[in-house]
Amino acid sequence: MKIAKTNILIGFSILMSLIISCSSDNKNDEQTTKTEIEKIDPLPSWNEGATKTSIINYVEDLSNVESENFITIPDRIATFDNDGNLWSEQPAYFQLFFAIDRVKALSDQHPEWKTEQPFKAALEDNMEELLKHGTHGLLQIVMASHAGNTTAEFETIVKEWLTTAKHPTHNRPYTDLVYQPMLELIKYLQENDFKTFIVSGGGIEFMRPWVEEVYGIPRDQVVGSTIKTEFVYNDGKPIIKRLAELDFNNDKAGKPEGIHKFIGRKPVFSSGNSDGDLAMMQWTASNTLKSFMLYVHHTDSVREWAYDRKSYIGRLDKGLDEAKEKGWTVIDMEKDWKVIYPFELSVQ
Repeated sequence: MKIAKTNILIGFSILMSLIISCSSDNKNDEQTTKTEIEKIDPLPSWNEGATKTSIINYVEDLSNVESENFITIPDRIATFDNDGNLWSEQPAYFQLFFAIDRVKALSDQHPEWKTEQPFKAALEDNMEELLKHGTHGLLQIVMASHAGNTTAEFETIVKEWLTTAKHPTHNRPYTDLVYQPMLELIKYLQENDFKTFIVSGGGIEFMRPWVEEVYGIPRDQVVGSTIKTEFVYNDGKPIIKRLAELDFNNDKAGKPEGIHKFIGRKPVFSSGNSDGDLAMMQWTASNTLKSFMLYVHHTDSVREWAYDRKSYIGRLDKGLDEAKEKGWTVIDMEKDWKVIYPFELSVQ
């Protein structure tokens, strides 16, 4: 009897030890899981504040099936302007630098450009003179430098340029000058079942070759300006030729038109940085579903550039007033972003 009683006591002690141990382990596991969840930050390059909080609250709200603002996955459409919104645009649009380099590369075939404006200004890197010729002059540069080849040839030219060209003041590849906080925002939306589109005034065929690698946005989710093209059977080797004539200008009122034409669904989330994006923001705001309009305000003259109402590039005037009037979210780049560019992370 004593042996049996002793065995019972030993067994009971072992059982209690296991229970206590398991309980302790469960508490530790729960605490670890809780800590890990608390550490997850979908927007780590954003400073804590109203801007970051409003974005996260919006995404969590529309993703909650119990919320009255729940949005089904097919309707989770987000549109992003490119220049000045996903990458820098100063001291001139990056595609303009590409066009200028192309004019230089083609100048031997056009000796008249040495004396003919705006080509003379482009060859001399005289940006002030070039900009005096306005939209018409810039269009001349683009048409002369972007057309007369096939779509495949043009894509190769763009890719080669991006691997060799350097920004005039940062002396880095242009694709280094993308905004780290916006990369995080795109990823965050995608992880919450948003279909993300670039809707830009830039050329669609200038963007397609690199956006997938740089932004994680598929090339077929780009809406941009286009020039006219022509299909040629080419003796059984079909090509598409690029013609020196504007087909569609995806800027200002053209943006909602492009969204309707190529996406077919009204966005619930849109992001831009200039008056050129205002029509897109207004179109998004008219959605019957809960929408979110996000403006990037360039306020950081030290890490990037500070400009808005009087800038000849990326002017933000009417859009800034309407954003304040209607309660849209405006990013203060200087205050809201811990870093601007991805390469800054390596030096922190």
